[in-house]
Amino acid sequence: MSEIEQILQTAKSVAIVGYSAKSDRASHWISDYLEEHGFRVYRINPILESTTERPIFKSLADLPETVDVVDIFRAPEHVPDIVTRAIAHGARAVWMQPGAENEDAAAQARAAGLQAVVGACMYAEHKKRQA
Repeated sequence: MSEIEQILQTAKSVAIVGYSAKSDRASHWISDYLEEHGFRVYRINPILESTTERPIFKSLADLPETVDVVDIFRAPEHVPDIVTRAIAHGARAVWMQPGAENEDAAAQARAAGLQAVVGACMYAEHKKRQA
């Protein structure tokens, strides 16, 4: 079983770091897709406010539970800090979406015992395994 398959089959919770309130942004509709497919999804963006139907958290530290996967939708230069926070949070995996690739941060995650996916889309990988 590949690392991607193992993560998708065992993960129950996902933090979307870099969530956008704009429905045409990948972080927005992918978070909805994952939620519709049984994942507990936590949306993270420090500048957005929660609504009654959609809580938005300021950081990983604010989540009510430790998530399995930290799914990153930020520019590569922001990824090392997010990985450091994911390690401190106790996540099992970091997932760097296309456009968020940072091999040094992936190596940092792996050295700390986390799984790391670089440059694959969590939505696309999940969807192709549903067929």
